[in-house]
Amino acid sequence: MAPGATEVSHAVFDLHMTIFWICVVIGVIVFGAMFWSMILHRRSTGQVAAKFHESTTVEILWTVVPLLILVAMAIPATKTLINIYDSSESDIDIQVTGYQWKWHYKYLGQDVEFFSNLATPAEQIRNQATKGEHYLLEVDQPLVLPVGAKVRFLVTAADVIHSWWVPAFAVKRDAIPGFVNEAWTRVEKPGIYRGQCAELCGKDHGFMPIVVEVKSRADYDTWLGERKQEAAKLKELTSKEWTLEELIARGDKVYHTTCVVCHQAEGQGLPPMFPALKGSKIATGPAADHLNIVYNGKPGTAMAAFGKQLSEVDIAAVVTYERNAWGNNKGDMVTPKDVLAIKQAQSQ
Repeated sequence: MAPGATEVSHAVFDLHMTIFWICVVIGVIVFGAMFWSMILHRRSTGQVAAKFHESTTVEILWTVVPLLILVAMAIPATKTLINIYDSSESDIDIQVTGYQWKWHYKYLGQDVEFFSNLATPAEQIRNQATKGEHYLLEVDQPLVLPVGAKVRFLVTAADVIHSWWVPAFAVKRDAIPGFVNEAWTRVEKPGIYRGQCAELCGKDHGFMPIVVEVKSRADYDTWLGERKQEAAKLKELTSKEWTLEELIARGDKVYHTTCVVCHQAEGQGLPPMFPALKGSKIATGPAADHLNIVYNGKPGTAMAAFGKQLSEVDIAAVVTYERNAWGNNKGDMVTPKDVLAIKQAQSQ
């Protein structure tokens, strides 16, 4: 166990070491007495066992002494647990939602939210390229925090049980659909901290890393301002008149970030769980049916609903890309306005 980089992680480390050394002392005394008795009072030296039935003094001692030891251990443990669960008076609130197999971060009250996806190249995963220093521990968009701020995490999940775990923060909370678990942290120095999903959540459980980038206050404010501008621009893009080429180019990036793990780089899929898109009835059939499956998912299968995971622009782009990639060549396109129409219809 390492000391970590937060107030809580230091408290947990100190508690761990305190209990560890108490256990070491107990072990030395107990095993020392055992070996001393076995060596000096062995039968070969002519020792004769004492004959007595009971000792009230001994029974009181072996009841009272362990009780005092437990109380001594419970006091610092209780203080640490109270601190761990005290998420009040936070400076920043972030909703953390687990999806198969990525994390969604929403800065409450800031109009900033995004998905964080695995960024390790597929070639490294398939052993076709040398693995990088942070193999399976790198993402396209890290969670960004300001140094010294108390950040409260509201952890939940959209599909199955996940667990948001960053060892350096001493934070590990289960993400359970329909429930919200709280945790908090205050990071003391800038840097990049890594973690993983710590709950077996499906076949790609090992491809769900967590990366947190802690910046200075000034750098964080700059980053937050840029993200707000990007969010505003994304809303404007919904009403833009897109060309087929623009949607395909954007859809290429979205597909290779979001869809490639299941449906593969060339659209060949991993049948039967993940069907091929190349030449499929979905990708070459009516565009409305294709859009509906991407937006709403397909019940009873591993196809998730991306209506709440991707923006209108990205959904339109990826559907358009799938209909025109790998020889499908439908020549048609789905626009962000088409996606917005579905969203509005389902919200009524």
